[in-house]
Amino acid sequence: MFAAFGVNFLAYLLVLIFIVAVVLLACFIGIKWRKSKDAKMAMASEAEVTDN
Repeated sequence: MFAAFGVNFLAYLLVLIFIVAVVLLACFIGIKWRKSKDAKMAMASEAEVTDN
């Protein structure tokens, strides 16, 4: 009885760890993309200011 519980518990724990890892990876990718976009916008606004 406890062996079956342990196997199921570990299986769900592995699924939970996988989901958390995917969510964290998505967050880091989103942060990287946002910083890149903000840097491009800052460079564009600097170029616009120097042109005028």
